[in-house]
Amino acid sequence: MSRSGADLALLLLAGFRKMADQGSVELSKLGYDDVRPVHDFALHSILSGADSASELGRAMSVTKQAAANTISLLEDRGYIVRNPDPTDKRRIRLSVTERGMAMLREGEAIFDKLREQWEEQAGTDAVAGLEDTLARFVGADAIQVNVPGWDARDPEL
Repeated sequence: MSRSGADLALLLLAGFRKMADQGSVELSKLGYDDVRPVHDFALHSILSGADSASELGRAMSVTKQAAANTISLLEDRGYIVRNPDPTDKRRIRLSVTERGMAMLREGEAIFDKLREQWEEQAGTDAVAGLEDTLARFVGADAIQVNVPGWDARDPEL
């Protein structure tokens, strides 16, 4: 059965969504019912140095306004805090709280378990082969979704 490039793109997206949705369900069971995959990307971006709405927007390829909304939501839920910059009191810096770090650790453990489930369903070699193939397709560099231009565009904010 011949499939199109669009079919492949949809399968890749569906695989991501299935794993991300299962991860969200499991995180919810641990008390993180207010977390979505985009929040994980935001927290990783902040940990990588995106400590303002402009920087977070660039890192996530979203508008500054969308980044500011995400920041407010994560702050309200206790995953990040805003602190004055010690060298420039006019500037506010973002940092991930212990609650945010705990959620990230729990999320990583959940995704390890989800990978194990995929390995049980398809075989360890099949999952490793899929991962190797995808790594070849996306390039030799480490996969960093929190780097501007990761999706071949870097929107002006």
